[in-house]
Amino acid sequence: MGSSSSSSTIAPLLLRNLLTAIFIHANKSLISFSHKYKFFELLRCFLVSVFLFFLGLLPSFFSCLSPSHHNEYSSSCPNFKSTRDGGCYGGGVGGGGSGVSRALSQLLSIMNDIPVSSRKYEVVRSLAEKLIDENLLENNRALREVNCAVLSVAFARSLSQLEAALAEQGRRSSGDGAGDSAAGEGDLYDCSGKGSRLMKGVKYYGVAAWRYAKSGSSEMRRCSGEKLAAELLWLAQKMAASGCAEEAVCKWALASNLAWLALSAEPRLQGSLVKVSAFLIKQAKQMGKQEEEEEEKEDQETNTALEEQHIRQTKMKMLMSWLPLLCRANNGTDAPILSMGERAEMERILEAIISTLREEDEQECVLSLWLHHFTYCSASDWPNLRSCYTRWYSATCARVVLASV
Repeated sequence: MGSSSSSSTIAPLLLRNLLTAIFIHANKSLISFSHKYKFFELLRCFLVSVFLFFLGLLPSFFSCLSPSHHNEYSSSCPNFKSTRDGGCYGGGVGGGGSGVSRALSQLLSIMNDIPVSSRKYEVVRSLAEKLIDENLLENNRALREVNCAVLSVAFARSLSQLEAALAEQGRRSSGDGAGDSAAGEGDLYDCSGKGSRLMKGVKYYGVAAWRYAKSGSSEMRRCSGEKLAAELLWLAQKMAASGCAEEAVCKWALASNLAWLALSAEPRLQGSLVKVSAFLIKQAKQMGKQEEEEEEKEDQETNTALEEQHIRQTKMKMLMSWLPLLCRANNGTDAPILSMGERAEMERILEAIISTLREEDEQECVLSLWLHHFTYCSASDWPNLRSCYTRWYSATCARVVLASV
């Protein structure tokens, strides 16, 4: 995921720099002719305008060619065992290709594609919710597994789309647009005389129109990101109700690149991602408890060690990926992201999860990461894990004293 995403980001930059260097070198030979002949002056200004226009299209061209990360998220939990069968949910469309699974898959796919401003969006979402809830009310194992399979695929799809949207937003903000290109290569417009006034006017209004369209598209990307984050929370809640919250926890814990991109996202989107993280961290705390109650004792004796290691690693990845966002996300633009009670509960949950990690190395890594982001972010004082940090430090000191005796 990280290599494909980084290559799609670096490739347009390298090609842009190469083409710019070649064009500037060719432009120098035209300058001498443009001072002598009016035709070459107009030709030069026209070529510069066309060059900058196509230069601004490079990021969009490469983003269309970049591969989807859907398959990676879909197979993010290869070792985890479900509560009913021995494998992960979401191996395909789900439900053995039944009409029920195909109907739910189509509804969730349409819900993912329709903008939230459409009047049909709420109709499709309410219908999908109704069918999912009806499957749960039947209390049938096959229908519950259909829910899990379809919801897992939809969660992976939304997760990969949100990461792609944030990556595109990061490329745009770094100055890959045509307006930024025109500003960066403004020296190419060294046109003088009456014939160049038309080209200067075309340049001015063209750049203004591009910036206006760019601002509109950035607003659409922001709304799309918030929509995807809200859908991820809804899907995670439905997966928890269907008994496959572990699938969502696994995928969210492995989305470290998305968590890194979220640190520079807009405050409203950060707030939505904090809500998703808070819900899935709560679910991560419950991982393994239901299986221990349902499994037979002899099976538990052979698989406990491996399962506990996998659960502990998943919790570790969850904290290492999303704890920085919890520390750095703003408290909320219009209203607080989490209430005071929810914040206090989250601190207790985080401390409980950290206490299940190994004190020697895992707890130190998590608490060191928390201390760095908590202290260097002046905009937020949550989550406050000072008491957890003190307990870890006291336990570490006690081990050092015992070892020295």
